[in-house]
Amino acid sequence: MEVLRSILSRFSSRTRTQSHRLWSSGASDKNKAMVEQLQRYGIIRSSKVVEVMEAIDRGLFVPPGGSPYFDSPMPIGYNATISAPHMHAACLELLEKNLQPGMRALDVGSGTGYLTACFALMVGSEGRAVGVEHIPELVASSIENIKKSAAAPQLTDGSLSIHIADGREGWPELAPYDAIHVGAAAPQIPEALVEQLKPGGRMVIPVGTVFQELKVVDKKLDGSVSIRDETSVRYVPLTSKEAQLHAD
Repeated sequence: MEVLRSILSRFSSRTRTQSHRLWSSGASDKNKAMVEQLQRYGIIRSSKVVEVMEAIDRGLFVPPGGSPYFDSPMPIGYNATISAPHMHAACLELLEKNLQPGMRALDVGSGTGYLTACFALMVGSEGRAVGVEHIPELVASSIENIKKSAAAPQLTDGSLSIHIADGREGWPELAPYDAIHVGAAAPQIPEALVEQLKPGGRMVIPVGTVFQELKVVDKKLDGSVSIRDETSVRYVPLTSKEAQLHAD
């Protein structure tokens, strides 16, 4: 835990002071260069995560006018954001063992579809990658984004799907899941998501209001649950559609 916290802290600090040089110059304005930068800073250690993040071009999932390869959250409309690349990378690293071919993954608050597409490549056509998002317009645009990406064949064969739903309730129709990722901060861990986690499965979820921690929830084979704090984070809140749309 302390290793990742330290890496993310150093990475965040350096990108604040060197962001123009590292992320906006020439070759760094490319998806592959973004992934290589994350490797150099120790955020990505897994060759599988490198492969998937290089295959799924983040530029397809950030709205026009945004800076897809800049290490920062980007607004995607409807008071929502797509997480910074280093947070997506960190979550993929934490979930890698639970994203093996044939496994099932749930992406709560799937937004523009980026991480759901990454999950789909990791679990393969023999697995299932499921995104849930309560803003219908984001669901529609995320499907169009995925159609342009390397995950398009899995959208066609049905092993990748995006659904309009309240993420706090998960997607019980395809549970249990080996991996669950939550892309918004809950005031507490939703019990429905714990229930949908498979024994041996793992969930990563930001929890808190003013102060937030990325929590790693592991369900043991006997059904018992362990929870640990991974690192301090800042996410938009996991809330109802109405509250999100009317947020100040």
